[in-house]
Amino acid sequence: MTRAEVRARIEEIGILPAIRVPDAEHARFAVEAVDRAGIPLAEITMTVPTALDVIRQMTKRLPGMVIGAGTVLDVETARRCLDAGARFLTSPGFVPEVVEFALQNDVVVFPGALTPSEVIAAWKAGVDFVKIFPCAQVGGYHYIRTLKVPLPHIPLIASGGVNQQTAFDFILAGSSALGIGSELIPQEALYKRKETQIHELARRFLHMVKDARAQQENTENGS
Repeated sequence: MTRAEVRARIEEIGILPAIRVPDAEHARFAVEAVDRAGIPLAEITMTVPTALDVIRQMTKRLPGMVIGAGTVLDVETARRCLDAGARFLTSPGFVPEVVEFALQNDVVVFPGALTPSEVIAAWKAGVDFVKIFPCAQVGGYHYIRTLKVPLPHIPLIASGGVNQQTAFDFILAGSSALGIGSELIPQEALYKRKETQIHELARRFLHMVKDARAQQENTENGS
């Protein structure tokens, strides 16, 4: 997939599962579960043991799925992630050299940021999205709404504290997509292999994104 296609997929789905689990077996289960649940996206963080092997295995097993790498903090790790098949790179903060490397390789990249200055710096560096992390601790969807007033042109991904109670409001506030971890892949479902639980949670989150976007459209059209 091209960079533009990956970016469009993230915007279209609106849910970006963050796979931050204790071992590779759990990671593989989580990736396959969200894919079968109708979310063909996954961020595998570098905190997962043998994360690069998981990326390599899953990109081969699920070629139609967009699998990327999270918590990428240096260029060498970024290079290894792309070699393993990652289609996007993200991190909890703005790491300029990782962004530059991604852009040189025409790969989707969205660093983390928190303050308006950080958001602007990341956007001016040429990123595809800016991930607002951690969202909940600084006001949640109210903070996203506040950022979008002076920065309506910057696509934001809300991450950290997004749950079933707030997902709708995060989209309504202007988030292009939502980064969701344990609220989509809870420990109980992970350890007991309750894939149906993950499917139900995915259905709910996807429905919230769809409903919030419909409400946005109605508001914009004056309906």
